[in-house]
Amino acid sequence: MKQITILLAALALCMACSTREPVQNRAFCVSILPLKSIVEQIVGDDFEIQVIVPKGASPETFEPTPRQFVEINKARMIFSVGLIDFENSLINKIQDKGKIVNLSRGIQLIEGSCAHATNRSATDAVANEGLTANRPEEHSHAHGVDPHIWTSPKALEIMAKNAFDAIRTAYPDSIKYEENYKRLIQKIEKSDERVREKINRSGLKYFIIYHPALTYLARDYGICQVAIESEGKEPSARRLAGIIRQARQDGINKIFYQNQFPKSVVEVIARDMQARYIEIDPLEEQVIENIDRITDLITLP
Repeated sequence: MKQITILLAALALCMACSTREPVQNRAFCVSILPLKSIVEQIVGDDFEIQVIVPKGASPETFEPTPRQFVEINKARMIFSVGLIDFENSLINKIQDKGKIVNLSRGIQLIEGSCAHATNRSATDAVANEGLTANRPEEHSHAHGVDPHIWTSPKALEIMAKNAFDAIRTAYPDSIKYEENYKRLIQKIEKSDERVREKINRSGLKYFIIYHPALTYLARDYGICQVAIESEGKEPSARRLAGIIRQARQDGINKIFYQNQFPKSVVEVIARDMQARYIEIDPLEEQVIENIDRITDLITLP
């Protein structure tokens, strides 16, 4: 009888182990670091959140390793911007495409150029100097759409909703996720108010940046982004002279650049323009706080 009892206990333990969810399947994947904080603020620590593009790497040149493909295929859900070139290549290698969540769904996308901005009156002045800040043929991606949607609170709110909708569908009984989502939306709405107020109060018409990574921020808050880089290349001598001349005339004393790009060109331009060169990282994990910080850098003297 004792042996039978031990055998039954062992069998029950084996059955429990066989039905328990494997540890690796408790992971979510996000394509870039800013998406981690969005998903994490909804699910808390219920899931491990793996980031495909490591900190310091550029999503525009990144290629996942074979080992990453294995881990990505094991993940419960995969959250992507849906617009970055490597993401599109990745989709073709995911076995279960139903677990891919495209966070750009519902956002009014900017087609054709990372350098697009909407403040036409501000751009007219620099256009006379050959700066062409708004031309759609500049720096186009393979998919023809600017991917930097996470840099604007307005777009971020839609991205958060897309993430929550997917999580709620997978886990409909979780009240905690809904409460977390509501708190997240409140944070994004407050950021939206702060960004709008700071830009309006500054009276600034445009800012200069090396790589056009703040396109949606510029579009959504009525300010012009003038990008030094064109089609992934350094500017021509004529275009660079126009940028410097107009910036001096307008009192623009800052140039922004991403820390994923070399600052050597920016240093030279800043010296000729008698301006400061300021490093930013649009790929910081704490995306809401980072938007506020970048807005301060743009608008403050």
